[in-house]
Formats: sequence, C-alpha cells, structure tokens
Amino acid sequence: MRTWRLLFGRFIFALAPLMAQSTSPSTQAHPFVASRVAPVRPVFENYYGDKIDDPYRYMENFKDPEVQAWVKEQDNYSHAVLTSIPARGRLLARIRELDQSAPAQVSNVHRLAGNIYFYQKLLKGEDIAKLYMRNGLHGEEVLLLDPEKVMLAGPSSAKGKKAIVYFAPSHDGKYVAVGIAPGGSENDTELHVIETASRHETGDVILRAETDDPNWLPDNRSFIDGRLQTLAADAPSTEVRQKVRSYLHVLGSKQDDDKPVFGYGAVPSIAVDPTYFASVATQPSSTYAIGTINTGVSPNSAFYIAPVDAIGKSNAAWRKVADLSDGVKDVAVHGDDLYLLTFKDAPRYKVIRVDARLPNLSAAELVVGPSEAVITGIAAARDALYVQLLDGGIGRVLRIPFGTHPAVERVAMPFEGSIDSLVSDPRVPGVLLTMTSWTKAPKIYSFDPHSKAVRDTRLQPVGAYDDPSDVKALEVKIKSYDGALVPLSIVYPKALKLDGSNPTHLTGYGAYGVSQNPSLFPALLALYEQGGVLATCHVRGGGEYGEEWHLAGKGPTKPNTWRDFIACAEYLIQNKYTSPTHLSGFGASAGGILIGRAITERPDLFGAAIIGVGISDMLRFETTSNGVPNIPEFGSTKTEQGFKALYAMSAYHHVKDKTAYPAVLLTTGANDPRVDPWQSAKMTARLKAATTSGKPILLRVDYGGGHGFGSGESEFQELLADDISFELWQLGLPQFQPQKP
Repeated sequence: MRTWRLLFGRFIFALAPLMAQSTSPSTQAHPFVASRVAPVRPVFENYYGDKIDDPYRYMENFKDPEVQAWVKEQDNYSHAVLTSIPARGRLLARIRELDQSAPAQVSNVHRLAGNIYFYQKLLKGEDIAKLYMRNGLHGEEVLLLDPEKVMLAGPSSAKGKKAIVYFAPSHDGKYVAVGIAPGGSENDTELHVIETASRHETGDVILRAETDDPNWLPDNRSFIDGRLQTLAADAPSTEVRQKVRSYLHVLGSKQDDDKPVFGYGAVPSIAVDPTYFASVATQPSSTYAIGTINTGVSPNSAFYIAPVDAIGKSNAAWRKVADLSDGVKDVAVHGDDLYLLTFKDAPRYKVIRVDARLPNLSAAELVVGPSEAVITGIAAARDALYVQLLDGGIGRVLRIPFGTHPAVERVAMPFEGSIDSLVSDPRVPGVLLTMTSWTKAPKIYSFDPHSKAVRDTRLQPVGAYDDPSDVKALEVKIKSYDGALVPLSIVYPKALKLDGSNPTHLTGYGAYGVSQNPSLFPALLALYEQGGVLATCHVRGGGEYGEEWHLAGKGPTKPNTWRDFIACAEYLIQNKYTSPTHLSGFGASAGGILIGRAITERPDLFGAAIIGVGISDMLRFETTSNGVPNIPEFGSTKTEQGFKALYAMSAYHHVKDKTAYPAVLLTTGANDPRVDPWQSAKMTARLKAATTSGKPILLRVDYGGGHGFGSGESEFQELLADDISFELWQLGLPQFQPQKP
C-alpha cells in the first residue's frame, strides 16, 4: 500500500478542496426515506460529582445483532444516497483518470549497499501495491511479493484484502521480512519471509507481528521483531496492545521457540510499564543495538544500548542512554558516536552527541543548536549525519560530515516543498528523500555528497499532472481566539475570485506533534479544476513549531486545537474566500476531536462536515484496545483533571438537542483497530436525534477495511468520490443537486 495513500486517507484527504462556482445551497431533501433514529437507552455515570448521560452505550457491543442491523441499515441508506447524487459518476471517473495518470505510484524505498533497491509499487489499474527490488536504478525490476497471493495462517486470514504494512530487507538483500494485514486489521498482521533469489517464502511465519518493523542482525539469518501478546478469548480489549515484547527469530525456527530480548518482562533490570511499547533497532555495519521504550504516542522515548552480538545471549548487556524525562526523540549511530535528537531545553529540538561506549548526557556535545526551524529527523549515512528541518513549512536538509569540528553544510533542494523522510544506509554515502509541495506531486530524489547534487531517481514515473500551472499556494498566519498566530495554508486556482461564494474545504489534525506538510496528489486536481479552495489549518497539538506547539494542544490544552480551527474558518469567511454555507470541515482519526468539537461549538460556521474514522466519545476511548496507549496524549478518566480534559474534548457529549447542525458524513472501517467503529455509530445516532437543520447525517462503513488499511485502490477512489460529492451536494453546487420532484 502506498504511503501517500495512507496519508491521504488519514490526513491528506482532509486537504480535499471543493469544486466549481456555486449557488446558494439547496434545502431540497434527497428523494429517500430517512433512515430511522436509534433507540435511546440512557446510562448515567458519575464522574467526580458530574452525572454524565450516555444514551447509546449499548452500541459499544458492536457485535450485537441489533447494533449490527442498525449500522448496516445506516450504511445501506448512505450508499443509496451518495451514489444517487447527480454528477458523482462523472466526478468518480475524473478521480480515477487523475489517480492513474502516472504509470505507477512508488513508495517506501530502501537503498542497500551494492546499489540494491526495495520498494512498493502500485501499477496503473491495479488495486493493491506489491513489493519489488532491483539492482541499480536502471537494473531489471523484480516482483518479489504480491500480498494478495500470500496464504495467511492467522484467524483473520479471510478478512478482506491483504496489504503490506511494512517490509525490511536483510543487510545483504538476500531476504526480506514482510508484514501483511488482512482487511485493515493491523492487530492481525503476519510476518512472512521471502528469499529474494528464488522469490519464494522461507516458511517462516510470525503472528501478531504488528508493533514495529523487523531489524536484521549481522548474520543476515536472524532478526528482531515486535509482537503483541497472546490473549485468552475472554481477555478485555484493553489488554490487546499491552505487554509488548521484542523477540529474536532465527530463520527456520518456530515462533514458539523465539526468545524475548527486550520489552515487558524481558530484561530484569529494565522495568517496562505494561502499557508502553518496546522495540530494538540495528544498523548495517554497526556493533550496537538500540532498545527503545515509548508510550506509543509521545515524541520522547527511553533509549538503551547493547552490543549487537549479545542479543539473544545476554539480556544483562543493556545500558541506559536516555530516560523519558530527557526528551530524546531519535538516535542515530556512527561508529562509537551516538547522535541524539532532543527537545530538552530546546522545544524546536537540537542534536547532541555522546560516546556510545559510555553514554553520558551531562557530557554531551552540541552538534546542531536550536533555531527558528524545527529539527524533525536525523539519519546517519557513510559520509555524514543528515539533519531534516521544517522551516516555516518548508523542508530543508543539513549535512554534517563526521569528524571533530565539522562544517555544517546546507543541501540545495530542487524546489521549496516538504520532505517526507530521509532514508540512509551507513554503508552508503548520501541519502534518499521524497519531496512534494502544494503544487508538485511527490518525487523520489537522491543526494550525492561528491557532486553535491540532488537528482530525481526516476523511480517514481512521471505523470501528466505532476506540476499543474494553474494552482497557487498561499501561506498566512492568523490570530486565534487568544492571540496565538496559527499558520494557515490556502491552495486555490489562480483565477479564483474573492466573493465569498467559493466552496472551501478546511482541514486540521492537531495531535501527537504531527505536522500537516505540503503535498499534492493528482486526484486533487479534479477539485481544483472546478474552482475549489483547499485550506489547511496548522492547529496547536501538531508539530509545526516543535514540542511547544504540541503541548499547547494536548490534554488540558486541547481546546486550543478546535478553537484554532474555528479561527481559521472565520478568517476564510472574513476574507471572502468562502461563507458559512459554502464551507466544509474535515478531521480524521484524532482529527475527529477537532472537527467534532468545531461543529458542536460553532455549528453556524459550517455547511457540511466529514468525520473520517474519527474519535468522538473521549470518555470511553480508554476502554478500547488503542485507548490505553493514547492516555499520555489525551488523559484518563481515572483522575479528575483527566476527566475534565476528556469531557471538554468529547464531541459526543457536547451534541445538544434541538440544534441546527451542518450535514455530516461519518466514515469508519469495520476492522479498525485504532478507533473502534462504535465511535462513529454513537456519534451518528446522537447527531441524528439532536439536529433540527433537516440536513443529512450519514454513516458510511467499509466492511473490508480498517484505519486506512485493507481497501484496494478502487475502494479508495469510491470513498473519495463519496466524500467530495457529499460536500458538493451540501454546499450547493448546481450539478450535484437532486432534481426536484
């Protein structure tokens, strides 16, 4: 599966603008009998003296036949309504044409010593990305794995389509470990191993291998992988992602014979909270292994180091490098040097260096100091340490040659845009990087330190719509309710008129310190071609200004997230980009908090809204398998302060009866392991019962997908067409209006 597709579903789809000049939105009802309102069965719970009503608690038993019947009824009704919207068919045809305008989409490129490349590729007309390799950029391309042809062994093997969620080649490229998830169920990820010469499976199969990418040891015959624990059939769902361990697997051995080498209970001298995640990383040619302990949602981790040849032999060799309180985000290794990326006393991050043989943070040497730019990543290649920056929304790269007093060099980029990631191998000079912008489609580049040139690898084929000339991007900063300056990106056709009538799609996210970086994918042009405006509000809770921006929208400060979003909506209206009747808001996953609270606090600002696989009931989120790992980000009802913060951000509990809400489309995946589908069901039921606007509240369910995984390209295109058509219908574009009877 393409990395950009996952981003498009979770974040980038939030960027979808709207089409054409519009008239006033029609109030004409769609010619279908409205689907029924769900039964109300109140459950009252006392939180620190506050009596909270939960009228649809019973829907949390999502497998209950009554709940399933109601959800299926909603889905059937939604599909009937959406597919009957005039012009949807033409929109879908254009989306498919643009989405397949390049011969293929390439992602997740790995470059090994010997000029060996591994990558995923989705060919034009195909539904699921496959795994390929080649020797040299101009070498023959070899298909290694079609996930749909893999026979899975787990209990969910027949659940929907199969997708690659990760892969890791051995250091010599002779083997590759591949994680495959059925039907979007990441908790059921299976790890299979392919011998690259024969392209056959070795027979090694590991179940519950969801937690992290495998890391190969120097012998190229064994690797370390993270696994979820085996649970009893009656175990509570909150236990699913707890007590994670990393195991050593030797090719040819059975999973049950593998030894735990890190994580919960694996190392007696290292106490690991059962709710934390643990992993082990190795690097080609390095004598060290790095152990990491993380909450799963926080940027900082605890790091440990051990000789790589001690793995599987002695768990007593681990030594602490940094604790969670040290604010270290990432570690890169070169020889006996450890480079640490940390926000300790530097909210926008700095890079320090310590001796791997005796790591001592108090004696660390400063390599890159803090500045206005946010340091987002580090990567060690053979020649230098490469440092990735986010500078006012623009991606930059620094090169720091290894040595005692190196001169910091700035790498000249081919254009100003965002950098998806840096990919390095300590045996190979230079780095690979993927670049894009609001007006340029992604391309995969390589930097050669000898020529100092950044060149297009041509791994990503050229498409007919990669560089549109009639689309313009504008960056502004707007004042939020409390005076904070919030970045707002506005992308629109150059011929746009600021008359308040432009259908506009406003998106935001605001969690985990994740930034919404510039990007363009050809399918968006189906929208720009019709004069739509795309606006991205870089709300607090994200990482655009480093950890300080994240902390300003986390836990008790979470209201800043949706109030920044509201301020961006007001700016767009005041400056005549749009009007409330022509404005739609979007939030996905944790962005469900943002859009849910925006429409419950200011329903008058929006004509439509989409909540994609979103969290809506925050008071009950921690009862789910993924809720416990999210406590460090959002809080817990087990404390009064945590309850108050969660209640404030819980859109489900802020829906008010007899209120005119905008039209809302909620989408979910039946196999979603991150945000349980009952979250969308409860929010749908509550909105349907409360709204007086007469506008539709629709629930769309992908029964073969999860949280962005599991569906094929054709399903993705259908979802995109449904979402956009829904908005264009509700924002009044004439060609999307049903005919009057």
